[in-house]
Amino acid sequence: MAKNLYFECKSGISGDMSVAALLDLGADREKLEKTLASMNLGNEFTYKISDVLINSIKATDFDVIIPHEHQYHHSHSEHHHHEHRNLDDVNQIIDKAEMTDSARELAKKIFKIVAEAEAEVHGKDIKDVHFHEVGAIDSIADIVSFAVLFDDLNIDKVYFSTLTEGQGFVKCQHGTLPVPVPAVCKILAKYKLPLKITENDGEMITPTGAAIAASLYTGEKLPDEFIIEKTGYGAGKRPYENPVLRVMIIRRT
Repeated sequence: MAKNLYFECKSGISGDMSVAALLDLGADREKLEKTLASMNLGNEFTYKISDVLINSIKATDFDVIIPHEHQYHHSHSEHHHHEHRNLDDVNQIIDKAEMTDSARELAKKIFKIVAEAEAEVHGKDIKDVHFHEVGAIDSIADIVSFAVLFDDLNIDKVYFSTLTEGQGFVKCQHGTLPVPVPAVCKILAKYKLPLKITENDGEMITPTGAAIAASLYTGEKLPDEFIIEKTGYGAGKRPYENPVLRVMIIRRT
């Protein structure tokens, strides 16, 4: 029987929220841990998977921890890096990691979407994009983790709600950027992802989150009727009202 996923993005979408939601759905945590260990980047990051309450609802939290950083929030404004990496460097890391070919292909696809957007934003060739948005260790951890978990769930079809974003400005190493940040705008425009702006102040869609959506988006509308098989809640870390990504395994009636 076909297994479909529905991403309800009413509180935005980010890499860590997406990973957490799939873990909450029951994707194989041991498989994830094996892949992350096989990347041999243990000196650059650790991670923590935990249960948290968001408005009294139990959700899963996936937190990438960068050594020597007191707190980390997975936002475009707070990427850290230990060394500059370009897309080729990232692909080499993905090639060496232990995962299925389909997971590897998805991870590379997501990274390429981010890299193309950053290249356009900064007026560079994709091979010369050589800075934190593409090479950040947290992005590598989030994207590889998502690809491995999504592949493990063996999904036939994916649906997305309208992507929901905040407004205002966000500070990053390039200065102060408007929300949605330019890379997110590029991704949403290129892949024709529907967007809704809310009154929330700040960033709800990260470039990684937008790239995950773009990599799986088909434009197909959610069926009028369906059965919910299982629901996963992925916790966000931004201080708006309901920072949670809900992802459902559904089937048609």
